[in-house]
Amino acid sequence: MGILSEKALSALPSTEFDRWWNSPGEWVEEANQRRGGESGVRLLQSWDNSRPALYCKRQTGHTHRSWRHPLGRPTILRELEAYRALARLGVRTPNIVYCAARRETGQWQALLVTEALQGFISLEQWYAQPMPAAETQAMLRQLALTLARMHLGRWQHGCCYAKHIFIRLRAPGDVDIALLDLEKSRTRWRSASASRRDLGQLQRHRGQMPDSDMHVLLQAYQHALNTPRGVLQP
Repeated sequence: MGILSEKALSALPSTEFDRWWNSPGEWVEEANQRRGGESGVRLLQSWDNSRPALYCKRQTGHTHRSWRHPLGRPTILRELEAYRALARLGVRTPNIVYCAARRETGQWQALLVTEALQGFISLEQWYAQPMPAAETQAMLRQLALTLARMHLGRWQHGCCYAKHIFIRLRAPGDVDIALLDLEKSRTRWRSASASRRDLGQLQRHRGQMPDSDMHVLLQAYQHALNTPRGVLQP
């Protein structure tokens, strides 16, 4: 299923929502209380090993408020907007299989089902194992380009931690970068605001990345910001 409009989401039959809501699986992020509700992620049980595994984010009463939604709105719908926007900017994210929200007995319930990133490892995992220096340099350059593309589009990740940045090494020097966990993502009036906040977060939550590599990343990022916008397009 493709990404649906918010109007279409509200019109989906509850039977489909219930099927995903009740799909069996193992909690990989235990449901926890925050934002006035509950949120957790499960790895769904699979009966077809030829297809990517599926992750299901389930939320109950988990909302955010803004001037457009002063009474609160499911954060999953904000995350859906971020997935769409980053896709338009050429930033890789997990494929969405299903997304919907509904009110049940006066409380919001929301679902986001995505495909696992096959062949990817997190930035945390990258630095937890020995990697050739040349491949790390290629990874840092591609990560810089990805972040610059997002920020030049005035989008802020909002939770720019090493555990939310994923890497796939396809061939020597050929690296893919993907971003996930976008429920705190938002637009900013200026690219500089998005840049400052995300890079500050990454500095604090970069795991085992050494200072020297962070310096290389920041240099490559500044170079990407000064590159003609068309060169950064996918």
